[in-house]
Amino acid sequence: MQKMYSTTMTNTGGRSGEVSAPDGSLHLQIVPPGTDAEGATNPEQLFAAGYSSCFNGALNLVMLRQRIKAESTVSATVSLYDRDKQDFIIGVEIEGHIEGLSEEKTLELLKEAHEVCPYSKATRGNIEVHLKAV
Repeated sequence: MQKMYSTTMTNTGGRSGEVSAPDGSLHLQIVPPGTDAEGATNPEQLFAAGYSSCFNGALNLVMLRQRIKAESTVSATVSLYDRDKQDFIIGVEIEGHIEGLSEEKTLELLKEAHEVCPYSKATRGNIEVHLKAV
């Protein structure tokens, strides 16, 4: 296996702190979910951003393999759940749209992308991920 890319982000202060890249390319204030702080984000938003981008990349690969030329949009909704007192888990809902394709065909391609996406592979068996064509 050949490493294609590696990156590092460093957090100080946990959910009430900041995260930054050592090369200075990204620096964000981190706040707990539900906190209204202008310009700040939270780990769930960051995970949703990464997952939706990675998943759409996988979907584009699946479409390329099937010679489908269309625009796709993927949204990932990441939810934080409190299973029990201070026992938290996350869940993800992925909604995908492919311009000009039926919801049935889109869902078929979403399922295939779910097998290809590195984020999906990393979370498989660990969190619930639901797919929906829109």
